Amino acid sequence: MPAILEQRASSAAPWARWLGSFTVVLFLTAALSHRFRLIDTPPFLWLLGLCFLLAVIGLLVSALAFTQMWRRGVSGITDATLGALLSLGALVPYGVSAYHSFANPPLSDISTDPTRPPPLQFAAAVRLLPMNAVADPTQQTISLQQKAYPELSGKLYEQPRENVVEQVVALMEDRGWEVVSPARPADAVSSQNVVIEAVAYSYLLGFPSDVSVRIEDRGEATYVDMRSASRYGRHDLGENATRIQRFLSDLDSRIRAQAAP
Repeated sequence: MPAILEQRASSAAPWARWLGSFTVVLFLTAALSHRFRLIDTPPFLWLLGLCFLLAVIGLLVSALAFTQMWRRGVSGITDATLGALLSLGALVPYGVSAYHSFANPPLSDISTDPTRPPPLQFAAAVRLLPMNAVADPTQQTISLQQKAYPELSGKLYEQPRENVVEQVVALMEDRGWEVVSPARPADAVSSQNVVIEAVAYSYLLGFPSDVSVRIEDRGEATYVDMRSASRYGRHDLGENATRIQRFLSDLDSRIRAQAAP
């Protein structure tokens, strides 16, 4: 009878594929759950750390599988390759975050007026450990912000304050932010300096930040300053500055559209 040679398979290759698949599924499940506020941020951060660890282990197991195939001539190239690609895919968000952490200063509280930022009274009342405490800016943080975002400044509109307040609240609601103080524009215009606070969430992973918009009546014009502060982490990866820039840009468009004949 002719001999039948049975090709051996790499023992590590199936584990590489399993680890890669499990990591991707765990990351997506955790991200969607946090994005839709089914889990809180602290356990989500632990899950992110676990996903990172599993992805690194998956890459190491894939490397072991490739080594076995090279040295022993065993099979398993498909499982090992799939596992490596899945683990690398799971690591992409961490790589993007690492890039932004180097490209942006280590700040978590950004304002168009860093020396006199709009107050965050609601945030100061609700933030508990392990959230970041609401603190006054230091000279170091002011210098870091001015160096990194020199173009970030408030906006002056030749519009009645009441109109600007309405547009600010409407824009916050259109973005899906939770307006927490005041609840309605009519509540705001009764005070001299209007401060509107809201809770905003990052687009992809839903990390919460507290936002404050100060609207000042300057005679025949209205001046708007904005502040955005992350609830967690000492580095916002540039997100708060981007949020402010986009919000004020859209507010410009709304004000211009309202003023157009």
